[in-house]
Amino acid sequence: MKVLFIGDIVGNVGRNALKRVLPVLRDKHNPHIIIANGENAAAGRGITAAIARDFFQWGVHGITMGNHTWDNKDIFEWIDDEPRLVRPANYVPEAPGQGVAIIRANGKELAIVNLQGRTFLPPIDCPFRKADEILDELGGRVKHIFVDFHAEATSEKIAMGWYLDGRASLVVGTHTHVQTNDDTILPEGTAYITDVGMVGSKEGVLGMERKAVEHRFLTQMPTRFVVDEGKWHFHAVLADLDDATGKARSLTKIRWTEDDLLMI
Repeated sequence: MKVLFIGDIVGNVGRNALKRVLPVLRDKHNPHIIIANGENAAAGRGITAAIARDFFQWGVHGITMGNHTWDNKDIFEWIDDEPRLVRPANYVPEAPGQGVAIIRANGKELAIVNLQGRTFLPPIDCPFRKADEILDELGGRVKHIFVDFHAEATSEKIAMGWYLDGRASLVVGTHTHVQTNDDTILPEGTAYITDVGMVGSKEGVLGMERKAVEHRFLTQMPTRFVVDEGKWHFHAVLADLDDATGKARSLTKIRWTEDDLLMI
């Protein structure tokens, strides 16, 4: 099974890039299941029902989230009715939505798990213990398991990769928006990368307008960040998973720019 995961989509620039690039990637790689992180999709903070519908219409099968899950308040009106969107599973049990989804597409089945880190992020339940609970609940019913670990600290992400080695098919890090160069297959067969990267403006700072970010660093004063409208870059990974064992056979980084697409 081929799984395409697309990193944090940031604002209108990121959404436009997804719409343009996804058909090309589908033709080139023919993935069975496509997942995207959408927690920055609405003006850099959260997601809306309309944006989620667009993603599904364009061919995305599942959407993961992160620390900006609740930033668009209308999400409370529809998250319980959208089983293809998963928010961090280690939020409090009373939180709406779900942290796990089982996606079936193109004759394949994949469990999608979303977890959020605790280092340098708001305190929430332990993602490691929650991962154990989820794997116990799945109980071997699903052979292929994907985990989006939305976390700030590289150490916490790397620890999670090792912790789930042999128990998940693919563990990816999101949130920091910069694609790392440590893509690997761990000894027990789990594909891992510390951060997949982002989809959005490459001319800003992590997708946001750079002058506002510079002002924040220079003055330490509250500053309103807005999505940058410059040329985009697109980051993703493609995993090839063994149908019989659920283990990963390969993990390939994808990095395109707006100029690259113009040459295709």
